Amino acid sequence: MLFRVDVENREFDTLSHYATKSADTRGRAIYETPCRYRTDFQRDRDRIIHSKAFRRLMHKTQVFLAPEGDHFRTRLTHTLEVAQIARTISRILGLNEDLTEAIAMGHDLGHTPFGHNGEMVLNQIHPGGFKHNEQSIRVVEKIEMRSSGRGLNLTWEVRNGIVNHTGSLKAATPEGQVVNISDRIAYINHDIDDAIRSGVLTVDMLPEGPVEFFGDRKSQRITKMIESVVTNSDGKSEVMMNAHDNQLLLELRSFMFETVYTNADVKKIEDVKLAEKIVKFLYNHYISYPEELPDDMKEIAQEEGISVAAKDYVAGMTDRFAVNKYEELK
Repeated sequence: MLFRVDVENREFDTLSHYATKSADTRGRAIYETPCRYRTDFQRDRDRIIHSKAFRRLMHKTQVFLAPEGDHFRTRLTHTLEVAQIARTISRILGLNEDLTEAIAMGHDLGHTPFGHNGEMVLNQIHPGGFKHNEQSIRVVEKIEMRSSGRGLNLTWEVRNGIVNHTGSLKAATPEGQVVNISDRIAYINHDIDDAIRSGVLTVDMLPEGPVEFFGDRKSQRITKMIESVVTNSDGKSEVMMNAHDNQLLLELRSFMFETVYTNADVKKIEDVKLAEKIVKFLYNHYISYPEELPDDMKEIAQEEGISVAAKDYVAGMTDRFAVNKYEELK
C-alpha cells in the first residue's frame, strides 16, 4: 500500500533538484491534518476539480462567441489542454506533476462569461479594475464554499502559480512557470485550430517564419514548442523557451490578435455588443438590487461591499446563465 509519506519520500529520490517537493510545501493558511494517502498538492488538485467553479468552465467561452458546432474549445477544454502540455513538460524535466496539474486546473477559474470581452467590461466598470488571474485567487480563497468554511484552503504553491500564470508574471516555483508557458502554447495552437475549422483562417495564412520553424500542423507545433521549453530549461531553476523560439511564438501570438481575436467574423460585432451589454447590465443591476444576490454573495457584500459581490457573482456566471438572467431581468 502506498501512503502519502511514501510518495513524499519517493519525490526526493526521483524528482529534479529544482522540483518542488510535496513535503516542503509552505502549507495552507489554515492548518489541516494531512491526508493518509494523498500529498497536499494532490488534495489541492482534487478540490479544484470537484469545485463548482471548475464545472462552470464547460459553459464559458474561450474565443468564439456562440459558435455553431460541437468541436470549438470552451474554457474547460482549454484548461485540460493546458494541463496535458504542462504535465508533459514537468515529467520530462523531473518536476512535480501533481503541483503542475493543480495549478493548471485552477488557473482560469476566475474567467468571466463571454471570454475576454466580459473581462474587459468588468475591468472598465468595476472600481479597481478586474483581472481574471486575481479573480481566480478570489474563487479559491473567498468564493468557493466547503463544509469547513469559505475557500478551498489550497497550499501556498498552488495559489502562487494560479495568480502568476499569465503574461509577464513569474511564479515562484518551476511548476508554476511551466503552467505559464503551457497556457500560451495551448491557446495559440488550439485557437488556430478553431479558426481554421470556422473558416476564418487557412494554414497558408499563418506567418511564414513560425510555420517554417514550428510546423504547419497543430501537433507539430506543440511538439516543437515543448521541445524548445525542455531543451532550454533542462538543469535550470527557471522554465522558459530560448529567446529565438520565444520570439517566433510571440510573432504567432501577434498574428492571432490581429487576424482572429479582433476579427469581426470570429466575434460578430452584434454578439460582442450584446455580450458587453449583458455583463454591464447585470453588474449594475445587482449593485442597485443587492437583495437579489444569492446568500453567499450577500455575505461578501456585507464584508467587502456591494460592488465586490456584484463583480464576483457576474464573473462566476456561465455564458448561457448570464444570457438567461439578463432576459429574465429585462
